[in-house]
Amino acid sequence: MDELEQEKVNRDEEKVKYLSDKLPPLQITGLSMEELQKLCRQLHAKIDVVDEERYDFEAKVNKNNKDIHELKLKVQDLGGKFKKPALRKVRVSADEMMRALLGSKHKGSMDLRANLKSVKKEDIKQEKVISTEVGDWRKNVEAMSGMEGRKKMFDAAGGGQ
Repeated sequence: MDELEQEKVNRDEEKVKYLSDKLPPLQITGLSMEELQKLCRQLHAKIDVVDEERYDFEAKVNKNNKDIHELKLKVQDLGGKFKKPALRKVRVSADEMMRALLGSKHKGSMDLRANLKSVKKEDIKQEKVISTEVGDWRKNVEAMSGMEGRKKMFDAAGGGQ
């Protein structure tokens, strides 16, 4: 605590010494109006120079702070990266997958083929016959043209009962 207080006192002394060197005390008593205006212009010129220097220092400090922040982020990124191992393809059956997902709840083996719809060969043959009958539409185009053909289609469909 004593060292901190001593540093503070030293800084205050340095500040007072610096200001006394840079800014001599003003003597405005006994000056004419023109001399006062000249003194004000000189003071404004000095203030402008000091403001420019302050702005330059602030820009440097902001740039350095930004650089420090970017470097910290780079260090964090580099520290957190690691190589991911190459993954191998593994074949897993449906039963093993269910056991892995459900654990002890999985009962028996799961036969996926049992859930498929069974199709009889007779049904397939009937579908082929129907598709060939529908495919012969070009043969009767001339016979079915005009009003007579439409009447035949209407009667064949059972509309004229």
